[in-house]
Amino acid sequence: MHARTLAVATAAVLAVVGLGSPAAVAAPSGLPDDFNGDGYRDLVIGTPKASGGTVTVLLGSASGVSPARSMTITQNTPGVPGVSESEDKFGENVTSGDVDGDGYADLIVGAPREEVTGKPRGSVTIMWGGVKPFTSGGMVLTAPTADADFFGEGTAFADLDGDGTGNLVVVGGNSFWWYADGKPSQDGALAPEVGFLPENVQLDGVVAGHFSGTDGSDYVLHGKKLAADSGASSTYVGVLRGGPGDLGYNYSALAEGTTPGGASWASAVAGGDINGDGYDDLVTGNTAVAQGGSFTVRYGRAAGLPLTGTTYTQASAGVPGTDEAFDDFGAAVAVGDATGDGRADVAIGASYEDVDGHNNVGNVVFLKGGSGGLTTSGAQSFHQATPGVPGAAEAGDHFGSSLRLRDINGNGRADLAVGAFGEDVLPNGYDDGAAWVLRGATTGLTSTYATAFNATDFDYPVVDGRRFADTFGR
Repeated sequence: MHARTLAVATAAVLAVVGLGSPAAVAAPSGLPDDFNGDGYRDLVIGTPKASGGTVTVLLGSASGVSPARSMTITQNTPGVPGVSESEDKFGENVTSGDVDGDGYADLIVGAPREEVTGKPRGSVTIMWGGVKPFTSGGMVLTAPTADADFFGEGTAFADLDGDGTGNLVVVGGNSFWWYADGKPSQDGALAPEVGFLPENVQLDGVVAGHFSGTDGSDYVLHGKKLAADSGASSTYVGVLRGGPGDLGYNYSALAEGTTPGGASWASAVAGGDINGDGYDDLVTGNTAVAQGGSFTVRYGRAAGLPLTGTTYTQASAGVPGTDEAFDDFGAAVAVGDATGDGRADVAIGASYEDVDGHNNVGNVVFLKGGSGGLTTSGAQSFHQATPGVPGAAEAGDHFGSSLRLRDINGNGRADLAVGAFGEDVLPNGYDDGAAWVLRGATTGLTSTYATAFNATDFDYPVVDGRRFADTFGR
């Protein structure tokens, strides 16, 4: 790869305390990721691989996002609990929601490798939103029991019991915890009434959604199941039904002990209503199916998610590309309504796809939702050789290694954020990483007004293997 700088508008990066108050403060929007309450959803970028981990928040606006309206948060930032240490993985997963009930979204950051004296590893940090977000401090939660190792491996904020108020859910390596309404407390972690998780499961994350007719949210847990004798791993995806009853009784495994290897699932699970029937649908990627990888759609219904779904590869009719070994099609997935028609669309990353004779450049496939479910009609494909996409197709970029579909410019159409962990930006850099934003349009995604940025745009220090934008906030 050739080191270079991605095209981006030059602007000073604002510190957390540098955001000015608006002339007139309106009521907060209540959007789940609008941290300053201005009515625009914000983009959160997690970079957990270097220097203990960094979270970058870019504030949404009618013109999209820019480093000029951004905040950098680490465990060394004033007001953030804890101290940044090399193995913490602060930002391994990021979610948001109005935890304290003031109408502003709060930032929820997992650091599953945080070393905590006298406790298992892992922590979850909550930073409070507001007119000047994250300037009023935050709180940290650590493992509630001795067996809750890797606490913070995944987080979600959704209405668990159907009472209309969101609840914080945290998973560890082999544990599931939830907190009652309101600000959580260190001693307030609650476990399901029934221990439902199988033995030898190592969780990578959790996704909340209305996948069934339950009053509360359902929770899809994903990760790996280890063989007791050999230690070999295979995929695991399970679903826990929420609701006002005893939590833990209504559980089923969607994939357990099948398809050895494959995606880590951490970036390859997402939910949204693809067919517009009022139930969220589940999309899971698996790089071990077919030659070059796959993804599967399970459609939600009153009875809950089915055990099987519809699987797509790059050999499926209408799907752009060719099913080739090691493409990693399905290594990342995202679900959101990019066309504004009320039905969610799906983006799929193939982060090892070869482009124009260059190895492992990476590619993103976009498919539309419809009343009959996902369709390949009008499918699109984007990479760094696509006209309008900043940068150039270079070997080892891994464009599409992380994805997010959310509306950040307030026009009713989701915009696609794309990460490329292998992008080399600095002179002699290695896996510096970068991010792009492609706008949603009535016809699909467009590269018009596409933007790109990397760690240097936020004045981060030079660190080999930083892998900027390794994750995005859900």
